Amino acid sequence: MQARIEILQGDITKVKVDAIVNAANSSLMGGGGVDGAIHRAGGPAILADCRKIVAKQGGCKTGQAVITTAGDLPASYVIHTVGPVWHKGSQEEEIKLASCYIESLKLAVSHGCKTIAFPNISTGIYHFPKDKAAQISISSILNFLDKQPSIERVLLICFDAENYAYCTKELKKQEQNN
Repeated sequence: MQARIEILQGDITKVKVDAIVNAANSSLMGGGGVDGAIHRAGGPAILADCRKIVAKQGGCKTGQAVITTAGDLPASYVIHTVGPVWHKGSQEEEIKLASCYIESLKLAVSHGCKTIAFPNISTGIYHFPKDKAAQISISSILNFLDKQPSIERVLLICFDAENYAYCTKELKKQEQNN
């Protein structure tokens, strides 16, 4: 099967896709890194939707995902997912990280999205090892795409060169193995 994943280095807030994924915190109230950048670029509509979700369900648990408007972003939706903080693998972080990708993709499909862009979830202040995160993200996305033809294109938008290198290497490796 032709891979429908592209790896790019850049700013996820500038990408025109149906949905972008936000590496959120469980409060959904914005924060640093990609979370802060998405909230700033998208404007107050995203935070307003997040407040509604928090009022209804009390935030978002690690490995889960919720969806909001994209506000002023060039996407239709923002899918907020809470990645795990790295504790040397002692708290099922790998399973939780894979769940972030799968749950986000499921939400995208249920909202009719054909294109989706992900950041490198948990590799910033949550200190997930970038090489492990690349392997988990690529394998989770490829496995989902094998079963779900409605997603036409997945972009993995790497903010830094190190994540870009790991993801590019991992995608080539997994494409060769299939």
